[in-house]
Amino acid sequence: MPGSISFQEKYLLLIDEIVQAVLKGKISSESQVHRILIGDMTIGTGEIFERALSIRMSYFQQQLDMEINELKQAKASRSLKAINIIQGQWEKIQEQNKATEVIAAAVREITIAESDERLVRLLSAIDPNSKYPLNILQLQQLSESLSKFAQRDSELQQIVDGITCATKTWGKLQEYLLTWIYEHQDNLGFGVIPGEKDPWALWAKKVDKSPLKILLQALAMGKSMVEFLNNYDVDDISLDEWLEVTLVLQSVQRGLVSWFDKQPYNIEAGSKLSISTFLTFAVIWSQLANGFGLDSKYGTWSSSIMLQILRTFAQRPYFPMYGGIFASFSGVYLHSALNYLDEPLKFVQGTQEKARILTLLGYSQRTLGKYKNSISFHKEALEIAINAGDHSCEIANFNHLSRTCVAEGNYTDAINYSQRALIISRQTGEKIGEANALANFGYSKVMQAKELKELGTETYETAISYLKQGLKLSELLGDVQSKALCLSSLGVAYQVVKLYSDAATSLEAAFRVAQISGDLYLQGLNLGNLAETNYSLKNINRAIYTGSLGMYLLHQIDAYKWQETAILLGAIQAEIGEKNFRESLEEERPRIIAIIGIDGYEYIPCLIAKYHTEEY
Repeated sequence: MPGSISFQEKYLLLIDEIVQAVLKGKISSESQVHRILIGDMTIGTGEIFERALSIRMSYFQQQLDMEINELKQAKASRSLKAINIIQGQWEKIQEQNKATEVIAAAVREITIAESDERLVRLLSAIDPNSKYPLNILQLQQLSESLSKFAQRDSELQQIVDGITCATKTWGKLQEYLLTWIYEHQDNLGFGVIPGEKDPWALWAKKVDKSPLKILLQALAMGKSMVEFLNNYDVDDISLDEWLEVTLVLQSVQRGLVSWFDKQPYNIEAGSKLSISTFLTFAVIWSQLANGFGLDSKYGTWSSSIMLQILRTFAQRPYFPMYGGIFASFSGVYLHSALNYLDEPLKFVQGTQEKARILTLLGYSQRTLGKYKNSISFHKEALEIAINAGDHSCEIANFNHLSRTCVAEGNYTDAINYSQRALIISRQTGEKIGEANALANFGYSKVMQAKELKELGTETYETAISYLKQGLKLSELLGDVQSKALCLSSLGVAYQVVKLYSDAATSLEAAFRVAQISGDLYLQGLNLGNLAETNYSLKNINRAIYTGSLGMYLLHQIDAYKWQETAILLGAIQAEIGEKNFRESLEEERPRIIAIIGIDGYEYIPCLIAKYHTEEY
């Protein structure tokens, strides 16, 4: 058509007009740029606009690079800033358009799907691992679109009602999402003492009576979700109520992780809390899946949510290859709960994410004393990691296998696995894996020498030198989890060769570092070993203090090692008499309460009695 211009020419003129308006101060906000672009863009011409934007960006960049005159340089610089504003607003428009497309596609899929497939379609729309997952506000737009089809469809109406209720409930909870953190900055997280410094009870008060409220109350009381479902008539839970539970818990978990991930004042603390959040919510959903039954509608739904969380977690740079039980967000409802993650994972195909999740499970199984399960998980993870070329995961599983073999008393395999981890870590430059491999190799050598009664000076000095190398490397890397393991291994090695003062120094340092990393298992293990060391040093009061704390923490996560510490404390009590034992415990009362609370302190004598009156 005579006189007409192409879309590219049109957009070049539009960009120039916006740039000039910004330079002259006629446009003073990004929202104005946003409105202009929406008003002047033609549907289906996005690629042409991007090409025009690229042309203008190159033009102004070239001016900035080649111009000698300072005034013209300054103008080119301001023009480039204006171009960046346009680009930023264009990206926002693209995101909005993509969300609109995703919502429309989800509406289409949900409305045409069979009844038993609708939840699957909805679950896919909120999957954080998808390219464009819908947040709760976008889900409200989805429900508004679905409501047009719901008048004669009761199931669709329940989906609409569930999303609407979830949006309202999240609106009430959102302002209280982080208040508990500000109130307890001395001890961020969910603690191991139910009801103290945790938000479950606070959130439950803000929720109207519903299954969600009862669920939050159960968590506040330290109950597992299996126990919650046993005391609740699950047949009474409607689809809309269950959607409210799902979407609100999902929003809480994502909101917390997002906030923790953005804590520049303490990146390590933020990562620890993010890790704990992922683990906590994965376990909640896993327990719900087991409580409902994996073959039921809600059981399948819960299992899928759990896997979504774990897959997202496995892709994070702070995924814990060498730890798993974290104090800050655990709560007593995590008591042996990582066991529940086993069954749902059997339905997942071999992926890199699965290998990492299996690594976590193998570690957890070792804490429970289930060595065959632990080895099985690590071997499966190892095979997947090798096929996926995931060297970090491969090395981690060799290291874990070494540690588990030591626990089994299989020192030959333990040494072989740690050697393989050491070789591969040095070949690939995986320094954290190397630090752990050095610790495991030295630890395996010490334990083998103890078994063979070959603890000559040369034997143990060589083994301990590897442990010291691992410690030095972990300190250089600033990796607290590896440092805690190296210090712990070094302390045990000193115990074996009866250098008790050195053992106490290493184990005390290991406990402090494990507190920083948040690994409850290592904390309890170090305290238990400290109790043995203090007993050997004839420091009875200190043995009672460290042993009581270690026993309690290990029992909280169902780690079988609590029994060994209970045996030691029982022996001390028999040796000095119950009256003297209680007096010693009373002297340590303030320090014990500071860590595990008054309920924990009062439970210590019960635990000792429990071991000696029950069969294990």
